[in-house]
Amino acid sequence: MKLHALLGAALLASALGACAPALTAPQTGRIVNARTGEEGAVTFTRGTLTPRVGDPFAPDNATIRIGGRTYTGRTYLIGGGALPGGLGFSVAFGASNGSDGSTVTGGGTRVEGGRPVPAHTGNLIARAEGDPPALLTCTLTVDAQQRGIGECFDGAGTRYALQF
Repeated sequence: MKLHALLGAALLASALGACAPALTAPQTGRIVNARTGEEGAVTFTRGTLTPRVGDPFAPDNATIRIGGRTYTGRTYLIGGGALPGGLGFSVAFGASNGSDGSTVTGGGTRVEGGRPVPAHTGNLIARAEGDPPALLTCTLTVDAQQRGIGECFDGAGTRYALQF
């Protein structure tokens, strides 16, 4: 009887899990004014930080809040880049017995650069309404997990750093 109740509960949980919505929360990060150190937030619509074929006029997918202003805009990413990987270190030991009864042993170490991480580059153009209107232009580098870094400039030449 307990087994039937347990199986029923498992089936119900499975059915409810299949109906659950996919993770759609926005992807968040931060923006920092390089001159003053003031921090703000950047938010991207989840799933939109990938290269898209030919639609630079798609709806906005980014919101930036810094300095009491809210900027909205969209990213445009193109493919094919790579971020450098980390360093790798390996140690190997081996031994072998020959048919004539001899034994050979050996070992070695190896340090190498890590494999490059696939990445996409692109930009973000974001504008703030109000008086006076404002514009941020950003360059982005985004990995396959849609995490990345970037750099923005406003109309006065102030630099901002992005992490997301």
